[in-house]
Amino acid sequence: MKSLLIETHLFEGKVKEDEVGRTIVKGVLQRAGAENQNGRVYPKPILEREAKKYHSTFIKERRALGELDHPDSTVINLKNVSHNIKEIWWDGDDLCGTVEILGTPSGNILKELLKAGILLGISSRGMGSTKPLNGNRVEVQD
Repeated sequence: MKSLLIETHLFEGKVKEDEVGRTIVKGVLQRAGAENQNGRVYPKPILEREAKKYHSTFIKERRALGELDHPDSTVINLKNVSHNIKEIWWDGDDLCGTVEILGTPSGNILKELLKAGILLGISSRGMGSTKPLNGNRVEVQD
């Protein structure tokens, strides 16, 4: 059975402004093969497959939008949009990305928190199934 999987880890990215004044952050978005804060492990082949699909649709079409908080739905609520993922790439088992903070009300809150040095989490969400591992850990399945 598939259920909503929400993953969160601290985003320790570098914040800068680009040549036209947009706030850009770069950092690790997700990690393959390692237990995350929710006790889930994402096998790299599954994460690679999903990242490739996400890139070819959402990122390429400039609609890889994210919200400021952690909604309980896979649907993006446009009134809460704070950022857009511009690019993703692999660095070993780390899925890294460049994120543009938008000039929306939620984006402005995010920008000010980052400028103040507040350490925030970054989350991903999607539908999936899991298999129990030892302890409280689970592995995300195909």
